[in-house]
Amino acid sequence: MQPDPLSLTLTALADPTRRAILARLSRGEKSVGELAEPFRMSLPAVSKHLKVLERAGLISRSRQAQWRPCRLEAGPLRDLSGWLEEYRRFWEGSFERLETYLQDLQGQADKGDGNDA
Repeated sequence: MQPDPLSLTLTALADPTRRAILARLSRGEKSVGELAEPFRMSLPAVSKHLKVLERAGLISRSRQAQWRPCRLEAGPLRDLSGWLEEYRRFWEGSFERLETYLQDLQGQADKGDGNDA
């Protein structure tokens, strides 16, 4: 069974090296060698990370003569953002209900303080 696109995206983003590669690509196309520069790993190791990112649809590679630039593909990140948005709304609603509840408790406590005087 093939993993769903969201699972591929989350798996790709789980690794800090791959997140750093995406951050570098957010500033423009780069070759594999340019992407490998800040990391203390071999080119084949960087290529493995790129394959994971490519399989998730987060990057694409093209061929321009001998140069094979990598470029960021934001579609899967947009899909992930949409998925996370549903949970953000859930948590915001939960916090709003908690805030209302705490305000009600505070109001009851304030009323209680006035009766004791």
